Amino acid sequence: MGIKVLIVDDDFINRKLLQTLLKKNPLVSESIEAENGSDALDKVKKNPDIALILLDIMMPILDGVEFLKIFRSDMSNAHIPVIVLSTDDTRKTEVFNNGANDFLRKPLKEDDLFPKITQWS
Repeated sequence: MGIKVLIVDDDFINRKLLQTLLKKNPLVSESIEAENGSDALDKVKKNPDIALILLDIMMPILDGVEFLKIFRSDMSNAHIPVIVLSTDDTRKTEVFNNGANDFLRKPLKEDDLFPKITQWS
């Protein structure tokens, strides 16, 4: 049984790129998309079986750090790993302080992402 992954990114092309990458990974059975942190919180409520979140930081409405603060304040989400995806290394400490499990630089490569999926699933 594969895992369900939530992709959170305001950029349509980034989401499609991640979808394509995830389809190649045998551990992933399904991926869902959210365009911002607010949308992501909604998707998490509706899909309690989400097993991994790939989270962009820079987004409108509710950014990645704000999403992490709200998401991690609910203890029922404690078991769900969040991998932050960003071009901005300067935010690394901030995202880890707010409950991210891992950090990957964009543009994402399959060789970087797949070991993380294995590690966190």
